[in-house]
Amino acid sequence: MKALIVCTNHKDYPTKPHKTGLWLSELTHFYDEIADRNFTIDIASPHGGFIPIDERSLDRRDNINEKWYQNPEIRHKLENSVSLADVATEPYQLLYLTGGHGTMWDFPDNPQLQAITRRIYETGGMVSAVCHGVCGLLNVRLSDGSYLLNDKQVTGFSNMEEKLVRLDEEVPFLLEDELKKKNAHYSKGLIPFLPHLEVDERLVTGQNPLSARKVGRKVLEEMFEK
Repeated sequence: MKALIVCTNHKDYPTKPHKTGLWLSELTHFYDEIADRNFTIDIASPHGGFIPIDERSLDRRDNINEKWYQNPEIRHKLENSVSLADVATEPYQLLYLTGGHGTMWDFPDNPQLQAITRRIYETGGMVSAVCHGVCGLLNVRLSDGSYLLNDKQVTGFSNMEEKLVRLDEEVPFLLEDELKKKNAHYSKGLIPFLPHLEVDERLVTGQNPLSARKVGRKVLEEMFEK
């Protein structure tokens, strides 16, 4: 079986001096869950090549971050990611969209990401995303023209969490608001930054970085244990 993990190439905020990019644990914690399930795992990005990592997410006290970030194979994949254009026709059974604020600039309007998501979902595969990575699902239309998110139970980084990290006026949109505009049934945890998960058929979404491991576990449960 083949799994595709998609990360951002975008690293700059409009006005903030620090850089954004992939939030590392949203990759490593998910990867840790599926790594021993005999998946062939590809890491891709909109343009391919180097994937920037938000420096605030490089938590050396996180053993899972250290385990995979120091893994030569993973580092090679992060520095030489596959372009979405080069995986557009590959037969994947699992798609996972990582987060990090950078995704809000290069995920929502990417036609290749939309086409890959539609194909995996419509051929019976599992689509999953966490935190800001959920924004990559906003504009995905199915073959009948309807939005993938229409009438679906979903979650993603909340307005309150965005305000608490003081980036609500820096991002191009608030994810919670945009999900609701797509007629998705948005929910969030009672306490910001704690894990929260939503599952709707073959769509699994997590609210924030601490939800990434739970997304991985739920994906495996849906794919192999039912």
